[in-house]
Order: sequence, then structure tokens, then C-alpha cells
Amino acid sequence: MKIAVIGTGYVGLVTGTCLAESGNHVTCVDIDREKVAKLNQGIIPIYEPGLDVLFERNTRAKRLHFTTRLDEGVRDAEIIFLALPTPEDEDGSADLSYVKGVAREIGRLMREQNTGDYKIIVNKSTVPVGTAEMVRNIIASEAPGADFDVVSNPEFLREGFAVDDFMKPERVVIGTSGQRAAEKMTELYKPFVRSGNPIIVMDEKSAEVTKYAANAFLAMKITFMNEMANFCERAGADVDKVRIGIGTDSRIGKRFLFPGIGYGGSCFPKDVKALYKTGLDHDYEFQIIKSVMHVNERQRRILVPKMTDFFGHLSGRKFALWGLAFKPETDDIREAPALDLIEELLEHGAQVRAYDPEAMDNVRRKLGDKIEYATDPYDALKDADALVIATEWNAFRNPDFGQMEALLKTKTIFDGRNIYEPAKMRNMGWNYFSIGRKPVIQNEN
Repeated sequence: MKIAVIGTGYVGLVTGTCLAESGNHVTCVDIDREKVAKLNQGIIPIYEPGLDVLFERNTRAKRLHFTTRLDEGVRDAEIIFLALPTPEDEDGSADLSYVKGVAREIGRLMREQNTGDYKIIVNKSTVPVGTAEMVRNIIASEAPGADFDVVSNPEFLREGFAVDDFMKPERVVIGTSGQRAAEKMTELYKPFVRSGNPIIVMDEKSAEVTKYAANAFLAMKITFMNEMANFCERAGADVDKVRIGIGTDSRIGKRFLFPGIGYGGSCFPKDVKALYKTGLDHDYEFQIIKSVMHVNERQRRILVPKMTDFFGHLSGRKFALWGLAFKPETDDIREAPALDLIEELLEHGAQVRAYDPEAMDNVRRKLGDKIEYATDPYDALKDADALVIATEWNAFRNPDFGQMEALLKTKTIFDGRNIYEPAKMRNMGWNYFSIGRKPVIQNEN
């Protein structure tokens, strides 16, 4: 099939590349001329494991193209994916200005090109309920009589695993009221569900709500475990044992039960707020989601009181920080808890020297010289009073503790992701503070 993907962010670039991998001819469109130029030079602007291999193979095979011209993408495309940003607006709702603008342009081009060909316009972005209908009305107003359908096809891609998630999806959700669109979209996705995972066809509004509901539920699971972790510390229980105890219940499941310093990224924070705001727009207040937002905001800074209790004050102290991305295996720092942690430490008068395997450049562009940037994990530790861990990269799980001890002023770690075992840290003589577990204090400060 001939496919157009409008927008080359995480979702758009992964979608376009993976669809090309299954034999389709894909044209990706973006208004960012510099980004498109780099993509045409073979330079991928994001870090996503496995994407580079598929990207190189499909650009070489001439199945994957990049342009700044929307008309090139629209003209011959059978299916047009809208993978556009829907940033959080001032009131917490999703800003649909990009979606509206592109829909208007697509309608205009369909009128001017007047090929008469049937097209499917797919909302791949996470959008509020009713957006498919809005896009349909905009295009119809610009191109009266045009033969098209608008489909809601939400993405369920995890950053760091996006290629695997697209190539082997647990499910594909297709929101459409049109039989022709349902059949065409099913044909497109069949190569990705050969193992039998379902393609679920539903109406457009239900598909739109499904995406928000999924993200809000997962954010709720994370937040629930963070609440339990905070309680475990006060009650003298171990949240790791609690997590295992409830995770073996098939009704609950093992995933998304790891406590930490809160969720971040491009999806959960924005989508949870957008769903809450959409509820208000329909005269309904989500009480659970309201609590999820409140707890997560508090959780992102929960290490700082532990640090203040231990050191007495943070002014003038220097801390090494491992991890800046909102999660491992990505360079994405959108809503990264590490940034809130850094802000809080700077407000207390502390200095921060940070390291992350992939996200350093993004943080440098955002924070400039407010913090120092290390060349490797151990470089970050030099003359620091303690180590703070904000992202659970595998590279941090088995460090040289002897080298760490030689570089740090005190053998102290504040672990926001629980990557070490308290018993091991106690035996090695470290002060160790984590989430939902008893602190290890060696009585040396």
C-alpha cells in the first residue's frame, strides 16, 4: 500500500519505518526542514533501540521517504496517518491545533488534486473523544463530496520498546464506523498479528477513550504502588515483598508494580491530565485520576526530604545524579522525574553533577549550565557528598562499588528506583535510602 505519515516524532517515525518494513511504500512528512534533511541523510533524531536497522534497510530499499511537502504525501496515499503532537494546553486539555491545521490542509489538497480516490485518514495521535468526528467535519468542509473515512487507531508503543511493540502488538485497536475502512486497516495490520493477537474493531469514540483509559490505568497502578511504598516505610514493611505478594495474583499482574519517584514521559502525565479535563468537559470528575495526579506530583520529589533528614541541610553540598531520561532505553526527558529532583536540589542550594547514557544533550539544551555534566557514571561521583539514582539504566545495576567509595565523600546512595538490595548495601557499609524499604544507616555522616 501507499502510506503517508504526517509527523516524524517518536510515534510517526516508528510507525512509518515499521509499515515500510512490511512492504508498504511510506512517505513521512514534517514541517521541520532541518529534521527532514537529517533523515534524508540517514540521521535519526531520536534514540530508540532497533529503529536504526529498520530505518537503514527501508530507506536503502526506497520504501521509506521523507519530505516537507504535504502534497507529496497526500497525492497518492491510500492511508494517511496523523502522528501529530497534542501537547498539554494551559488548562490540562490536549491542544489539537496541529491536528486541526493538518486536517484542513489535507481537505484542501484533496479538493485541489481531485483524484476521486478513496482515502483513509487515521488519527494515530492520542486525542480526546470526538476528535475523529472533528477531523471528518473539517476535511468534509474543505473537500465537499470527497470519498474518505476517518479512523481512530491509537498507538500503544512503549519508548525503549517501540519497534517491538509495533512489529508484535498485543492488540491493534481500529475505531471506525465504516466497513470499507475496517477491512482496509485490517489488511494493513495483518502482517503484524500473525501469531494470533487480536485486531479489535470498534467505533471511533470508544477507540479514543481506550487509549486514555489504558494509560490512566497504568499510571494508577504505578501510583498505587508508590502509595503502598510510602506506607511500607512508615509501617516497617518491605514493599518489594508486598509487590511480589500481590503481583502473583493473575487479576493484578506483575507489571507496573515497581515503586519509585513517579512516572513521566510524553504519554502518562499528559494523557492523565487530558482525560481528567475531558471528564470535566462532560460534567464528570474522575476522583481516582485526580488522586493519581496529586500523588505522582508529590512522589517526584520524595527523595529530597530523605536527603535533608540525613545531611541536616543541602546548601553547599554536591550530589552525583545517575539517570536523566524519564525511563531507561530512551533519550526522552519530557516530564522526567529527574528534572523535578534537580530543580528541588538547586532550590535547596545544592550542586548537581549528572550522567545519563543517552539524554545528556537534551538536558543540556534545557538546563544549560545550571548543573554539571559528567563524561561517565564515575566522573559524576568526584567529590560528591552522595549519589542519587533517578533512572534505572542497566549500566547502573552492577557498578564498581570500590571505585564509587574512593570517589564519593560519603558512602551514601539515595536510590529512587530500588536497583540495589538493602542487605547487600548494609554488608558493604553503605548508607542506602530507597523507596518503600527500611533505610540502611551506618551511623557515619
